[in-house]
Amino acid sequence: MVAMTATVDESVDSFRVPIIDISAYTDGGSAADRAVVAAQIDDAASSVGFMQIVGHQIPSAVIEEFTAVMDDFFALPLDEKKAYRTPPEINRGYAPPKSESLSLSLGVESAGRMNDFFEAFNVGVEAKQYPGLELPADHYADNTWPAVSHFQAAVSTYFVEARRVAHVLTRIFADALDLPPDFFDGYTDHSLDVLRMNNYALPPGEVELDGELTGMGEHTDYGIVTVLWADQVRGLQVLDHHGVWHDVAPTDGALLINLGDLMARWTNERWMSTLHRVKPPIVDGTIERRRSAAYFHDGNIDATISTLPSCVGAGSRYSPITVGEHIGAKLAGSRAGQANPYAKREAARVQRAMQRGLGQQ
Repeated sequence: MVAMTATVDESVDSFRVPIIDISAYTDGGSAADRAVVAAQIDDAASSVGFMQIVGHQIPSAVIEEFTAVMDDFFALPLDEKKAYRTPPEINRGYAPPKSESLSLSLGVESAGRMNDFFEAFNVGVEAKQYPGLELPADHYADNTWPAVSHFQAAVSTYFVEARRVAHVLTRIFADALDLPPDFFDGYTDHSLDVLRMNNYALPPGEVELDGELTGMGEHTDYGIVTVLWADQVRGLQVLDHHGVWHDVAPTDGALLINLGDLMARWTNERWMSTLHRVKPPIVDGTIERRRSAAYFHDGNIDATISTLPSCVGAGSRYSPITVGEHIGAKLAGSRAGQANPYAKREAARVQRAMQRGLGQQ
């Protein structure tokens, strides 16, 4: 079940992350059935920015094998994992605890000026997968594969499944936004996609705390859509329209889906990229372990994102930007500590929450 624990004001206890069955799109449903799903997606994207989907048809065996090898990697000694680190501008390999600050992807300093307490391992689309295109090697970097039994095979299999789900979702988005069915294809045929495996676990004495403990700082996701597998340990929190944080966990068999900043730009904020964070629970001085794996579907690096004509209304809130410019500034913030100059609207949302004292809870 989705946890509905509000941090303040129980009057907003109506907050829900809807469960949507997308099998009409994955299993050959009728046009009428697909229209119902598209309307549900539109409502969730407009009101919450988060949803959970069932009927995605990722086999449970694929998920079980994937999470098993993820556990095997994170169980390695820290020094061994650090051998798989890459430079900050290369969004691949291992990121140890306290090496990133996701609030800086929005141009906002974390309140305690302390980087996030999670470790991660990233893999993504490689330039060599598209030999006919001259793709930048830093964004489409070669993957670093750890010497863990079956890791590459299991992670690669899940990557393909998550990519399929992401493309199904953009097909639904096209219907929901009254666009041609193939509208997003030209923006995603060499999409800059990354799978980030996250582990929140901090044994006593491993790291000295120098500020408020934050698993992952408040942020919005960068691209078009995120497909998130997560276990059911509490910690993920979503900020609602009232400025209240809510605990969210997936129902059995569901994937959590949220929209990224590029989709907010495209739709002129008809659909929102929702602020979220991770505040892992602490039990007897130790973080209760939590795992997740986020597939970021970010679009072609050379694609220009401009407000959709149907969403301009009285005028666009955003100037056109390429996927490469947008993602590059985001990564420079989170991984290299450079405040993002393109995220003024997103940063203002975080700062308003902090000014009300809600960003600290």
